[in-house]
Amino acid sequence: MTQAILYGIPISLYTGRARSYLIKAGIDYKEVSPIETRYRSEIVPAAGGRAGMPTLETESGEVIRDGAAIIDHYEALSGNQFSPETPKQRILSRLFDVIGAEGMLRPAMHYRWNFPEENLALLKFHFQSAIPRGAGRAEKADKATNRMRAAGVGFGVVPETFSLVEDLYGEWLMRLNAHFAAYPYLFGGKPSIGDFGMIAPLYGHLGRDPKPLALMQANGVQLYRWVERMNRPELDIGEFEDQSGDYLLDDEIPDTLIALLSQIAIDFVPETVAAAACINNWIAQQDSLLPGTEVARGVGQARFELRGATVTALAQPYRFYLLQRVQDLFESLTGSERQDVTALFDACDMSDLLTTKLSRRIGRDNNLEVWQ
Repeated sequence: MTQAILYGIPISLYTGRARSYLIKAGIDYKEVSPIETRYRSEIVPAAGGRAGMPTLETESGEVIRDGAAIIDHYEALSGNQFSPETPKQRILSRLFDVIGAEGMLRPAMHYRWNFPEENLALLKFHFQSAIPRGAGRAEKADKATNRMRAAGVGFGVVPETFSLVEDLYGEWLMRLNAHFAAYPYLFGGKPSIGDFGMIAPLYGHLGRDPKPLALMQANGVQLYRWVERMNRPELDIGEFEDQSGDYLLDDEIPDTLIALLSQIAIDFVPETVAAAACINNWIAQQDSLLPGTEVARGVGQARFELRGATVTALAQPYRFYLLQRVQDLFESLTGSERQDVTALFDACDMSDLLTTKLSRRIGRDNNLEVWQ
């Protein structure tokens, strides 16, 4: 086989992360809906028995489930072409990957599911398209949409938090827009791992569904250009004076990124601290959590305070699987590099993320996240 196969659908949040990487890396691929018969009969068993998007069959026939693992595969082959080499940019790139994959689920789910007048026709079309043809197709699609709507509630999107979610996203949108008005990508003229993490919610839901798309186009024109840019094979940086296509020199972290991360910290940090406490309490109660045990999507409800409101959200170990990468990078630093990164996280109000850990590490085996 000479062409990779990406199993996913246009409306999938996490597929958007892998798709953008494949486009930017120049990987020859085709995207196939998981309704294909071969997906169920051959690909899912090879993916650890778990169906999920995205899943990739490489040019050599290897099956890889999960967007982070797909990117890891090609980064290893390319010499980490989308990983900045300098310490501050490299560690923030990994942090933005966590934020995109795990930290923006509330606005992504809210703006998808709580505006039926604007979004319902598109959602019905895509969810039905993801169901094999035959009797009961519409009913099965309705069940799938109801499951996803319920998942939004599990992430803390309930009527009591709607205005809070909207206020925070509006502030994020403003600061994202300010950054992309000055720079084509997070760290200059070239995408990074962090850009691919962030495109997952900002394209799959927030830059594509009618309600949030209109919001982004009206209030975040430069952010919307970045969304377009992330889905084009060329750098697509014609409106910028610097055409070098390089990361910023001297490990520069723009003030616009510090302002953005400080805003994201308002939500992301307290949820991460609360989720770690919840998961660690769950781990302590397990009589025999053997190494190699598959990690569940959620293991309890974390509660945290956010601008005077109490938010309850699913405590998800996968957040910490990604956060381990940030912490491992930090712990590999010494001397002035470590001091510089510490000062940077302090400036962004995110220093707690360097020390908030689970009592058990998470690894991967047979295409599954597992407890170590």
